[in-house]
Amino acid sequence: MIKFKKILCPVDYSDCSAKALRYAAGLALKDSAKLYLMHVIDKRVYDYGGPVYEAQLSPDAEVIEHLKEKLGESVPKEIRGDIDVETIVTVGVPAQEIVNAADDKEVDVIVMGTHGRTGIAHVVMGSVAENVVRKALCPVLTVR
Repeated sequence: MIKFKKILCPVDYSDCSAKALRYAAGLALKDSAKLYLMHVIDKRVYDYGGPVYEAQLSPDAEVIEHLKEKLGESVPKEIRGDIDVETIVTVGVPAQEIVNAADDKEVDVIVMGTHGRTGIAHVVMGSVAENVVRKALCPVLTVR
């Protein structure tokens, strides 16, 4: 039977990522695994129908710390003390940052939602989950 030691769960605060977090927390609890919660501040800026380019985003340490606290509060209260959670906040292209974090932390599985962006933003930017599934070296569990 497969036992996970390290689980990465990207969180974009959508309903879908909240469902994925419940799966990830359940797996972490079951296997006594470390749970990495990650939020990526997308550095890409786009104009509908126009080019995609990079914004010069550099949140200060206070903003990063606030985002990390918010991530930690995403874990259901009843199990917060029962699992080891580490929060990660980065700026970049979400799919690439997720894949990089999975490699850096040597996670056993990535658990993520299938939908975050919708409409034109999804068409222009592409599916983060789809890109992660294609590029990640570890298994990816997608939650609808």
